[in-house]
Amino acid sequence: MKIAVSTAEGRVAEHFGRCPQYTIFTVEDGEIKCEEVIDNPGHQPGFLPRYLAERGVGCIIAGGMGPRARDLFVEQKISTVTGAAGPVRDVVDSYLKGTLKVGADMCHHVDGNARC
Repeated sequence: MKIAVSTAEGRVAEHFGRCPQYTIFTVEDGEIKCEEVIDNPGHQPGFLPRYLAERGVGCIIAGGMGPRARDLFVEQKISTVTGAAGPVRDVVDSYLKGTLKVGADMCHHVDGNARC
């Protein structure tokens, strides 16, 4: 399984689509086997879910994302975890242990416009 984390300066970024990078973790038998940081290829409607699915990602962790983005990830069979915060590696370790605590989604939409 691969987990992608929206990343900004080694921490979970507030918004999955507008982060500068993604950290992609390859996980086998509940353990991280590989960690790769890639630049965000661009925030275009519908592109990132397909792009990450093509890279084998099955889960994305972010500080926040809008409802349309969640739906697009579901279409790609990628689960989403929002409201995460902290150092990327610590967040993934907690997720794998089943101890990840998340807060409110950090992305808020007003009248259809993202404000995050």
